[in-house]
Amino acid sequence: MERRPKWHVRKQAFRNNKKIDNLTSLKSFFMKPNKNSIFYLFMSAAFLFSLSSCIKDNVIKTDVLIIGGGASGISSGIQSSRLNAESVIIEESTWLGGMLTAAGVSAVDGNYQLPSGIWGEFKDSLTNYYGTPEALKTGWVSNVLFEPSVGDKIFKNIAAKEKKLKVYYNSTLSSLKKKNDKWFAEVNTPNGTLTFSAKIVIDATELGDVAKLCGVGYDIGMESRKETGEPGAPEEANDIIQDLTYVATLKDYGRDVTIERPIDYDSTLYLCCCINKYCSNPPQPWSTQTMITYGKLPNDKYMINWPMNGNDCYLNIIEMSTEERIEALKKAKNITMGFIYFMQKELGFNNLGLADDEYPTEDLLPFIPYHRESRRIHGLIRFTENYIREPYSQKYKLYRTNIAVGDYPIDHHHKRYNGQVPLPDLSFYPIPSYGLPLGTLIPKDIPGLIVAEKSISVSNIVNGTTRLQPVVLQIGQAAGALAALAVKQNKKINEVEVRDVQNTILNYGGYLMPYLDVEKNDSLFLPLQRIGATGILKGEGKSKGWANETWFRVNDILLYSELEGLKEVYPDIEINSISSPVILKDALQIIDNIAQKENIIIKEGIEKASKQIYSKYHFTPFDFNKQITRGEMAVLIDQLLDPFNKKKVDIYGNFKN
Repeated sequence: MERRPKWHVRKQAFRNNKKIDNLTSLKSFFMKPNKNSIFYLFMSAAFLFSLSSCIKDNVIKTDVLIIGGGASGISSGIQSSRLNAESVIIEESTWLGGMLTAAGVSAVDGNYQLPSGIWGEFKDSLTNYYGTPEALKTGWVSNVLFEPSVGDKIFKNIAAKEKKLKVYYNSTLSSLKKKNDKWFAEVNTPNGTLTFSAKIVIDATELGDVAKLCGVGYDIGMESRKETGEPGAPEEANDIIQDLTYVATLKDYGRDVTIERPIDYDSTLYLCCCINKYCSNPPQPWSTQTMITYGKLPNDKYMINWPMNGNDCYLNIIEMSTEERIEALKKAKNITMGFIYFMQKELGFNNLGLADDEYPTEDLLPFIPYHRESRRIHGLIRFTENYIREPYSQKYKLYRTNIAVGDYPIDHHHKRYNGQVPLPDLSFYPIPSYGLPLGTLIPKDIPGLIVAEKSISVSNIVNGTTRLQPVVLQIGQAAGALAALAVKQNKKINEVEVRDVQNTILNYGGYLMPYLDVEKNDSLFLPLQRIGATGILKGEGKSKGWANETWFRVNDILLYSELEGLKEVYPDIEINSISSPVILKDALQIIDNIAQKENIIIKEGIEKASKQIYSKYHFTPFDFNKQITRGEMAVLIDQLLDPFNKKKVDIYGNFKN
């Protein structure tokens, strides 16, 4: 019998599917020495090269890997791909949008007058879909209400336009490891297990699961007043979280669609949900009609997300496994189904039943519950109530690092909690509108990871406002911008300049400061945003019901005392601290003095350059002796000195130079 070369025998063995566990064993298998066969060596080398290439090809390479396709996940992917970074989203369901869509919370709270970035884009898309802004005002709880399935379609349409973005649906992360500054993720998909490699990972999960997997420190529950210094915090820390809700979307069928009595139905949970024959003195004196129209949606549908003896549920599943969460959430589903039955059977709304044209789920409920809380990471900074109330008097000038804005009050849901720990009343706890700093997205000591969604580094109290979806969309957009810039600039996340992230946000229609004076399509918008983010001229915020406000006071006459912020940026400048109006001549002299000390060349000369600015921004006639407004001064400083870009800041808001 002809004696075959050893290389042929080993190759045939491989073809016969003999088990080989890894590349090391393959090397051993193929590369036993054979001094008599140069051909053997050549073929072995060729095979191993081919094998190595095959293995590499099985790894899907991307720049940014986003785990979670909720509000922050989809906005992260949109923004990073728009900056030409290859981006992948891993989503467990078949929908995009998270709390806004897959959880059925399709009534947006806050930021109606602050249409920042992708939030504004989403809002405009809803308006275009339904025809007019008024068409979104179907229920009294919100100015923006829509069908969850429509929200999903809009997000998918936006995502489809981004050539650098790919979404994997029905997919779950099974492992995540880091090697040589790259992340490697094993993902279970409908087409089997896939391996992804990425430079940056964004945790956009609803509960901060990736952060925990990566070893990020985090908090759950309420910090003590001593720890955070917040006046609204409890005296003692606790592990109590907000109620979650399995939201329901009902539809008017025009006939009796009463469901069977749910197992373990307890009507006493719902008796005082509104004024009715069972309860004449509910916590809030609202009628049945007021309750049902709370979340009325377009096309005769109704969002059922009722906190007063309705379908809120106290249930802490954050630290549970996936299997444990599924089992525990049956309680929340049962409470919601019981509430539906109560409304149908006892309150007379038997024409309203679960919509059969919203969620492609067996029980017609949303894919996921409404999570109001998650893990809160230990980030480079922690954003507390004090930074919202008094942003200019805190240790760190975090307002200089803002990447998102919010105007909704702090709102915590604890009505279903019946434990013994006393809780502070944080229901519509008043605060001014605010800006959210970049450092909240960056965890300590875990390079290459960005955290978004509700898991950012804020206190428990502040989570009660930053959890609102317009803010979460902005958080995701900032995360995507930060990730893409790190990739493009070949920098670590904490090396990316704050101003680069902020400029990206501004370039894509975002807000840094929550000013109501000027809309983003106004020529004054960018100068005011930039100057506000330096602190040279400071806005004024106040609490006003459900829509808190901050004003730059663009048309107010400027006082010398208001220029104290200039000294923070330019310490060598001398400015009177008197409360007297500033005239244009003196304002230009101050700017010119700064320009000379900073070696800033104003080519046309200060007078000519200023006249051009006045013409460009349609200010009142140029008059040296006129009193200058705050808006005029902001624009002059921005255009002539450009402190926003020339004076870089670190993650704490300190000036670098």
